[in-house]
Amino acid sequence: MVHVGTHGLIIEGMGSSGLLLPQVATEWEWDSAEFLTNCCMKAGLPPDSWLLDGVSVKVFEGEIFEELEPAGKIRRKPIGER
Repeated sequence: MVHVGTHGLIIEGMGSSGLLLPQVATEWEWDSAEFLTNCCMKAGLPPDSWLLDGVSVKVFEGEIFEELEPAGKIRRKPIGER
C-alpha cells in the first residue's frame, strides 16, 4: 500500500522506469492512485501500468533537510511543509 506523504515511488517495467519523491504527492495534493498514475507517466508508460503484470512498484521513504540560513543550522523538514 502506498502512503501519500510517507512513500516515494519507483515504477519499473516494459524497459522503462520512473521515480517520484515522497513530497511530490503532497505538493500536488494527489491521492495514492494519482501518485501511481503520475509515476507511470513519468516513466513514459501508460497511466494504469502499475496494475499490469510485469510492472513493479517499489516504495521508499525519504527525509528532507533544509538550511535555516546559508551555512547555518540545518533542520529536518516534514514532508508536506512548505
